[in-house]
Parts: sequence; structure tokens; C-alpha cells
Amino acid sequence: MLRSALACLSVLALASSQNITYSTRDGRPTCTVHPGKSNATDDVPTIVQAFKDCGSNGNVVFPAGNTYHINSRLNPVLNDVTIDWQGEWLFSEDLDYWRNNSYHIEFQNHAAGFVITGDHIRIDGHGTGGIDGNGQVWYYAERGNPPPGRPMPFVFWNVSDVTVKNFHVVQPQLWSINIMNGTDMVFDNIYTNATSPEAPEGYNWVQNTDGFNTMDATNIHLTNFIYQGGDDCIAIKPRSTNIYMRNITCHSGNGIAIGSLGQYLDDASVSNVHIDGARIIKGGAQNSIGNAAYIKTWVGELVSGGDRDYESDYQPRGAGWGSVTNMLFSNFEVFGAKAGGVISQNSGDNGSFAGTSNMLVSNVAFVNFTGYLDNKATTASVSCSTRQPCYNIEYKNYTLYTSANMSSTGTAKCKWTEQGGVHGVAC
Repeated sequence: MLRSALACLSVLALASSQNITYSTRDGRPTCTVHPGKSNATDDVPTIVQAFKDCGSNGNVVFPAGNTYHINSRLNPVLNDVTIDWQGEWLFSEDLDYWRNNSYHIEFQNHAAGFVITGDHIRIDGHGTGGIDGNGQVWYYAERGNPPPGRPMPFVFWNVSDVTVKNFHVVQPQLWSINIMNGTDMVFDNIYTNATSPEAPEGYNWVQNTDGFNTMDATNIHLTNFIYQGGDDCIAIKPRSTNIYMRNITCHSGNGIAIGSLGQYLDDASVSNVHIDGARIIKGGAQNSIGNAAYIKTWVGELVSGGDRDYESDYQPRGAGWGSVTNMLFSNFEVFGAKAGGVISQNSGDNGSFAGTSNMLVSNVAFVNFTGYLDNKATTASVSCSTRQPCYNIEYKNYTLYTSANMSSTGTAKCKWTEQGGVHGVAC
């Protein structure tokens, strides 16, 4: 039956399949993909053909020790597929191609080079497989001033029942892993790293290289995750709910974020997030780390101007609405961060709209925090909204010292909260 099906392939498909070995495994069609012989060969047509032939009720294999050249965009639609991803995909250095041909993502005017769509998808990198975004060519070309067009290397869009394990994303052009419209997803043993060895000390050439982002996502589990880069280690973005993450390590960057929220004129609510067992470590190429854990929402009025030309359709930002509720950050070890557990609701403020956020933050707990900050006197900070004063903010077993060599636990600052709305620290 398999040979009969293959006989019906078009001439173009046959040409693309010359680097595919067809077999069966457990009664399912299996496509083993071999890279082209030349570094200039675009392996995407072969990969797309393999996904067409075996991406539904089948298996796709990228053997270990192989490098696959990703010179063009791809968006396979998959169903009930197992992907043994032991080799590595390498994005091309053709910046002009990617700026002009990537898939457009409206949120923040971003882009994607590789997008997976579908259901019942199982990916195993077996500890060797993953994606190299070739990000250094972008980091050097833009030198910390990135214009629009960097493509995300690994995006899930309209997916459900997905497992990804033993996988890496290194040198991402933009965000490493991004979920958009995803349900029932499990990630385990994931490594991401964005490093620019040519950046001068103290300069961050790898902005917007988030490690793991969610948006319009429900029932997401992430365990055993390691990040190094220059932005959010994890960012839980609008309309994410039932998110559980455990054993997270963040080297440099901005820490673990809920947000940005309320950046655009829509409901940006987030609920039921538990992040347990995190190590927040100063170091890496940037030799700095921002917050340990923080919630960030935008001001409640539209704000024009600024130099963030990558924003969605270049429109004014802010004035979004919604709620942020049932957030639990537990068992954090902090080593040299600039801030501990933080709530900040003034993103985008131009000096005129502080305290106007339309996002209501409530039922947030920072539990079992230990370690020290980078010589910072404020170890806890809550700044909310006059329109939506936050409440039931709990700091429990929260002991952060102002620096590695100090015994002071510093001070807490609170603003625009309900009276008595913050517990466990003296504001």
C-alpha cells in the first residue's frame, strides 16, 4: 500500500523525496530525512515533503549528527505525528530574505520563520536535536538596535495535545519558543541560549530573545527549563490560563514575567499560573539579571511616540483591560538580581499616565524566596493602579538580602494598592 501511494506522487514530490527514506514503524509510515550534500542546499522542500507524506498518522525522523539548512519559511500542518528530532536545523544568514518573507505576527509587529500547526504532536530531541537560529548574524548586524523582521525560530499556532522534550533552541533570532493559540501542551528538558560573544561588556545585543512565551494558551506545562539570554526568561502573555512550570533556571536577562499585559485594546487577562522551583542567576554574557519574578501591565490610556517601531501596526499602545489573578511564585533562589518579587503597572508611561492601568491584579503570592539582590535596597515592590487597586498580595517566607555580603533584607515599596492589600512585608 505504501509503494502504491508513493507511485502516485508528482514529479516535483519525487524530486523533493530523493533525500527521504521511506519505511514503516509500528505499522505507521515513517519518513527519515537526510540533508542535502551542499551547505547552500535549502532542506525545507524535503522537510515539507516528509511532513506531507508522514506528518499525519506517521513518524518523521531527523537523524543525529545531521545539520538541516533552513533557507525558507515553513508552516507544516500535522496530525498524530511523532517527530524524532535528533539532528539540528540551522537558519540561513540571509537577513533580507527573512525580513521580507517571514510570517507576520500582529502582536508587537513580530515575525516567524517556522510555525507548527495541528494536533497530537510528539517531538523528542533525544538530547541532541533542536534549532540554531543563527542569531549572531542578527545580533551583530543590529548591535542592540533591532528593527522589525527578526523571525522567531519555533512557533506553535493553533495546536493541541503537544509534547516537546529533550530539545534545544540556541542563538534564536527573536523569541526562542512562542505558543500562540495552544491547548494541552507539555514541555520537558528544554534548553535555550542567546549569546553574542562580540558584544562589548555591559551592552545587550540580544534584546527580545525571550526563552519561552505563551499567548492565548491553556493548560501548558513546562519542566526542567534552562535559559540564557538578554530578555525575559519566561513571559506569560495575554489570555494565558492554567500554566504550570517547575525547575526553571534563568541566567541573565529580565527574569520571569507575567506580561506585558494591556498593551493593546483587548482583554489581556491571565489566570492560574504556578511557577515553582526557580533559580535566578546573575551571569552569562550580559552578567546581569533583572527581576526574579514580576507582573507588568501597561497604563490605561493610549500612549503615542517612543522608539519601539516594532509595535503592532505602529499604533498607540496601552489602555487594554482584564485581570491578573491566582499567581503563585514559589521556592525561588535568587543570586544577584536587580529586584525580587515585583508588580509594576506603569509600562508605557510617558510621564502623564502613571497609576492608570485598567488591569486588576489580585491573589498573587511570592512564597519561599531566598538569596540576595545586586546591592539593591528595595527587595519587594508593588505599584498598581488608582483605577484598579490590587489586593491580596502575599509575601510569605520571603527573605532576600540587599547584596551577597549584607544581612539587611531591605525595604518594601507599595503604591496604589487597596488598604491592607499587601501582606508579609512592611510597605
